[in-house]
Amino acid sequence: MTDLLFLVGAGLLAGVVNALAGGGTLISFPALLALGYPGLTATVTNAVALWPGYLGGVLGYRAELKGQRRRATVLSVTAVLGACVGSSLLLLTPGKLFESMVPWLVAFASLALLAQPWLRKLIGGEESGPTSRLVYAGTFLGGCYGAYFNGGMGVVLLTVLGLFLHDNLHRVNAVRAVLSLVVSSVSVVAFSLFGPVEWKAAAVIAPASLVGGFLGTKLARLMPAKVLRGVVVAFGLGVAVALALH
Repeated sequence: MTDLLFLVGAGLLAGVVNALAGGGTLISFPALLALGYPGLTATVTNAVALWPGYLGGVLGYRAELKGQRRRATVLSVTAVLGACVGSSLLLLTPGKLFESMVPWLVAFASLALLAQPWLRKLIGGEESGPTSRLVYAGTFLGGCYGAYFNGGMGVVLLTVLGLFLHDNLHRVNAVRAVLSLVVSSVSVVAFSLFGPVEWKAAAVIAPASLVGGFLGTKLARLMPAKVLRGVVVAFGLGVAVALALH
């Protein structure tokens, strides 16, 4: 019973964190490790279990997604291609070099998000300007990273989108939620078919993460853009430190 409540709590909190900023994996993944699951089993089980949380995040951002269907669809196709590459890398290769780079990638993404307003001026973007094609390259890499290791995926994607989509941060975060769901969906299909998923644990975490994802969007909507950016950066740097110490 204690293990059950432990997983429910981890799933709920992971869903909230993923909806806010990304990084919920650093809550649910260690929880699975603490219960004795091997690393690969914990990774793929966690990816499958958190899928409902991403769905909850998208449902919670329905208002912010209005008028963004074409943008979200085009970027989703790019994210799918990246996620296919990332999930293949996880299942087919050891990926030790990539794993050693993950903390640095997340830290870089977090600091880039912190400097986003200055970077946007440096790039020369205006609120009404055209979308840079670099957003597709960044989305592809974010999808690849997210499918390979979910931790910090939201931070990476939000940084990319924040730099190149000239829009309100809450609307950008809504697109990030869609892309996170898309990447997670690819991972779920790949890992369900070819990975060692522990379905009992996934069945406990999944509904809790769905509720957490919906609650997380409620909290995010109440935050001013500067506060939301600060929360995302704090989560991202925390994820980077946790990964480096793992």
